[in-house]
Amino acid sequence: MRSVSGMTRPLPDYSFETAAHLRGLARVAGVDEVGRGPLAGPVTAAAVVLDCARIPEGLNDSKTLTAARREALYTEILAAAEVSVAHASVEEIDSLNILRASHLAMVRALDGLQMPPDHVLIDGNMIPRGLTLSAEAIVKGDARSLSISAASIVAKVVRDCIMVDLAQQHPGYGWERNAGYPAPKHLNALQDLGITPHHRRSFKPVHNILYQDKSLTP
Repeated sequence: MRSVSGMTRPLPDYSFETAAHLRGLARVAGVDEVGRGPLAGPVTAAAVVLDCARIPEGLNDSKTLTAARREALYTEILAAAEVSVAHASVEEIDSLNILRASHLAMVRALDGLQMPPDHVLIDGNMIPRGLTLSAEAIVKGDARSLSISAASIVAKVVRDCIMVDLAQQHPGYGWERNAGYPAPKHLNALQDLGITPHHRRSFKPVHNILYQDKSLTP
C-alpha cells in the first residue's frame, strides 16, 4: 500500500493476470495508451506480456513515477518482458477522433507482439472496436494490473522521447517538458509562433487559432 494525502492506495498486482491463467488463458497482455490530452504529437500505445517469474519491482501507473524511475523501469521491462509499441498519427487523430485513434494505436500494439495473446487487459472502460481477442477493460487499470502498469510506463517513455525529438525541430513550445500538453508555455507559443504540422487541428485551442486566422483573412 502507498500513502497518498493521508490515504492508502493499493499497488497494482498480478491478480487479473492470475484469474485469466486460471481460466486457461496462458498468454496475457496488458495494454495502455499515453497522449490523449496533448495538443500536439501522436497518441502512443504499448502492449506488454510479462514473464511472471521476472516481473520488475516497483511497477505502477506511470503518472505516479518520476521520469528517472520510469526510464529505469522501462529498461527492466524491455529486458524481462515481450513489448510492442505503436502509434496513431496526428492526421488519424484529427480524422477519427482521439478515442478511436487511441484504440487504433492499442490494436496496432497488440498486432506487433510476436504471437497473439490469449487475453488482453485494457486500461479504461472500453474495448477497442474491431478487437477480436479475448479482452477485458479495467478502469484505472494502470494502477491495478502489473501488466497494464508496465504498458503505461513503456508508452509514456517512448512518447516523451518522441516529443523531445519534435521539440528540437520546433523549439519554443516547450514540448521537451510538457510533452505537447496545453501548458502555459505551449499555449503562449501557439499564439506567438503559430501552428506546426504536429498540432492536432481538431483540438479546441488549435482549432480556435486556425478559425481566428481565417476570420482575419480579408
